[in-house]
Amino acid sequence: MTKFGTKAGAISNATLSVDGKSYELPVYGGSLGPSVVDISALYGKSGHFTYDPGFTSTASCESDITYIDGEEGVLLYRGYPIDQLADHGNFIETCFLLLNGDLPTAAEYREFERAITMHTMVHEQMTFFLRGFRRDAHPMAIMCGMVGALSAFYHDSTDINDPTQRMIASRRLIAKMPTIAAMAYKYSAGQPIVYPRNDLDYAENFLHMCFSVPAEQYKVDPILARAMDRIFILHADHEQNASTSTVRLAGSSGANPFACIAAGIACLWGPAHGGANEAALNMLQQIGTVDRIPEFIKRAKDKNDPFRLMGFGHRVYKNYDPRARVMQQTCHEVLNVLGIKDDPMLDVALELEKIALNDEYFVEKKLYPNIDFYSGITLKAMGFPTTMFTVLFALARTVGWVAQWNEMIEDPGQRIGRPRQLYTGAPRRDYVDVGKRK
Repeated sequence: MTKFGTKAGAISNATLSVDGKSYELPVYGGSLGPSVVDISALYGKSGHFTYDPGFTSTASCESDITYIDGEEGVLLYRGYPIDQLADHGNFIETCFLLLNGDLPTAAEYREFERAITMHTMVHEQMTFFLRGFRRDAHPMAIMCGMVGALSAFYHDSTDINDPTQRMIASRRLIAKMPTIAAMAYKYSAGQPIVYPRNDLDYAENFLHMCFSVPAEQYKVDPILARAMDRIFILHADHEQNASTSTVRLAGSSGANPFACIAAGIACLWGPAHGGANEAALNMLQQIGTVDRIPEFIKRAKDKNDPFRLMGFGHRVYKNYDPRARVMQQTCHEVLNVLGIKDDPMLDVALELEKIALNDEYFVEKKLYPNIDFYSGITLKAMGFPTTMFTVLFALARTVGWVAQWNEMIEDPGQRIGRPRQLYTGAPRRDYVDVGKRK
């Protein structure tokens, strides 16, 4: 693995003055992005904590996996721009990159691809576990439970202190996630489970497990398979977001990798995180036609109206989401191959995008279209119900979670996560017997 640099020594010092006393804090610089002020010793020196709700100004770890420049609209996996990987690479290659730090050689690629292919089946007894869910269970509920249950079936890869077991667990998770996702889909649809096939690549295999049935032959369209592969690449990792931070926090306690990834899936389920593309699709359906757009634009600008344009703006990106450009192209390719020439939702989406990029209100507030704006339309066109959107997100993000988890385990400075708080409750008071209370 190529190592491009760590925080090493401090590049300067920052001075913090509190109650008339000054404290020197080291400042570290990374290979890209803003420098950080190390406050880890602040409480010991001064008796004060920092207060940062949502951790918007806090670096929780040192990482060399993913870099985001929200102001410029840049996303790099191990230094490689996301659009280059999506246009020229494939998901398996991206997985190797995120896990190992460099793109694979031809020999490394063959070995890694074969290892993932050989791990795609799940323990047969897991089908009995699957049948314990209600027939109308949400696919994300099934996925969360099934992934957590992996630790009950694969005891030989739960020792986090063994590098070999960590590697096996990492590969198992990447390989089995499409199978589990397809099982969740088939179960919720009331269809028989389709087993993985070793003659298909990662994306082809997933589409085959989702959409083939025993009654007839199913041929995977190569354009749809390529679109699915590209969607996986675009969602593979995204720095220290809520679900990734959850995986790291769970992992910091020493929990096994399957439990940690299940925790990440649970966090991703939230509509403010992984469910955003479903919300964007629902919004486009609510608008319905292009002629109704002015009405909803007016509502979006009204502070007193609860309506919000979904799929615009991002917690990190203050420029055009680089993933959205690739997703827009992918959306058109999918609609074209499926013969969907006049899609009302796409017409609404394109007009909304045009307005957002030119309207003074949106430009001033930097509300650019993000990846969720197009991914919902694409996935719906491919045949996935909205309940599967976040499942697909979790499938793709698994490799990012696993890479981040491995990095955390191997970090000698890692400690169990333990945020502090600003307490605003009752001061100390003494217990009073129930009969004497007023």
